[in-house]
Amino acid sequence: MRVISGYLKGRKLEGYNILGTRPTMDRVKESIFSTIQNEVNNSIVLDLFSGTGSLGIEAISMGAKKCYFVDNGREILKYLNKNITNLNIADKTRIIAKDYREALNYFSTNNIKFNIILVDAPYKMIVMEDIINLVNDYNLLEENGLLVLEYSNYQLDSKYANLSLVKNKKYGNKFVSIYRKAID
Repeated sequence: MRVISGYLKGRKLEGYNILGTRPTMDRVKESIFSTIQNEVNNSIVLDLFSGTGSLGIEAISMGAKKCYFVDNGREILKYLNKNITNLNIADKTRIIAKDYREALNYFSTNNIKFNIILVDAPYKMIVMEDIINLVNDYNLLEENGLLVLEYSNYQLDSKYANLSLVKNKKYGNKFVSIYRKAID
């Protein structure tokens, strides 16, 4: 696994072969970031279910100002910390070792909002609609912000409150849906 674009392009990431992890394929990651590339520079990003940090690190490499990484797997957090240290990007990161619901509540309570939220939950977890609803209920996206979801095996709607689908693409048995928050 490696960084595919930006100033960290080509740098290797550790931890992709840990039991229970399923890193985003390079082809899918490349498609996601080619779609959102104009939104990344100077953004505040949330990498929810971050694992080794592949998506959030990609965003930092493309110019994101800060990335919050959320995961509650102890073993995987060791590799996330190692990747952040090896890439010398600690000043642009914050790791939140919590369950996704606790983390989203934490961001709401502390009035932390994002320009981009990247979600790549384990496919066996059917949580995307719950996450969409929590993001809306807690008002976690800035106006015009993006919610990027990678998932499998179920269908999402084209609109959720103030989030509208702007892109949906299928890659084998997985989907990537990108929603944009309407400007109030």
